[in-house]
Amino acid sequence: MAPNDKARRTVFFVSDSTGITAETIGNSILAQFEGVPFDGHRIAFVDTPDKAREAALRIKTVYAREGERPIVINTVVDSQLGEIIAESGALMIDVLAPFIGTLELELGTRRSGAVNRAHGLVDFGEYEARINATNYALAHDDGVDVDYSQADVVLVGVSRVGKTPTCLYMALHYGVSAANYPLTEEDLEHDRLPRRLQPCRDRLYGLTIDPIRLAQVREARRPGSTYAKLERCKRELALADMIFRRENIPSLNTTHTSIEEIGSKIMAHLGIEKHMF
Repeated sequence: MAPNDKARRTVFFVSDSTGITAETIGNSILAQFEGVPFDGHRIAFVDTPDKAREAALRIKTVYAREGERPIVINTVVDSQLGEIIAESGALMIDVLAPFIGTLELELGTRRSGAVNRAHGLVDFGEYEARINATNYALAHDDGVDVDYSQADVVLVGVSRVGKTPTCLYMALHYGVSAANYPLTEEDLEHDRLPRRLQPCRDRLYGLTIDPIRLAQVREARRPGSTYAKLERCKRELALADMIFRRENIPSLNTTHTSIEEIGSKIMAHLGIEKHMF
């Protein structure tokens, strides 16, 4: 059997909280095995023995049906709950285990064992900053408000290259005040940076994409439109790239890049140092 023909494996991301950490780390690990297809399922808030038994039964049922041992990416803190889940017969991968013991030795104290800590509301100031940044991104989406004096970054590109979701990701997870400006036909025809972007040129970052992918995205949004034609997509992207190069605006192709990676690369390039909430 060729690598790409391998059977799909079922993966459960099990957590006593939201499951975001388990899924994020788990997907990063699984991405290293490109030849194996995975079918992921999140089981969140497994914080009691009854919920652990329910999770174990669900996993065991999949095992019996598929005949392949499921994989469990586990961030449940309580080891007793972990043992109950392990009764499913799945391959258990405890994400926290390699770190907890080492830190206990270094800090000279035992872990608390408390659940629901990873994504709890700990700092109201940070929470407010995140909400304010999200509101800013929404208010400055697609050139609606072109006062970018308070922006940490302004994403520039033609329509549907991923500007809005990237702005919202950086706002929600890092509290970054991110705005975006769509290059219009008029902007592209003038072949220069729009005047309204001149005052914030040191905070500009361009996004581009493969023309075929752009045409697919636009076709899904406006089927059969001129807007979605491949030739138009090629032309717009070429003109946008010329502006980026002429104005020395850093840019990134988003075709095969996740929003998380796009956001991280933008922040690193512009020197935006904010931690993830």
